[in-house]
Amino acid sequence: MQNDKTMEFMQLAMKYMPEVKEELEKSGIELSLEMVQPFMNLFSKVMNEAYELGKADALKEQE
Repeated sequence: MQNDKTMEFMQLAMKYMPEVKEELEKSGIELSLEMVQPFMNLFSKVMNEAYELGKADALKEQE
């Protein structure tokens, strides 16, 4: 299941990638695939943790 969520998170990240790229380029930062990879890994960790927090909250509300 973790891999399924990771893929969903990556799809979300890619959805907003053009906006991110535009904002970075406005700041004078060129975005390359090599630069993106570490941030995608970090994004995945954050999203997995957020998902687990939301899941725990939902289970508490069901009780």
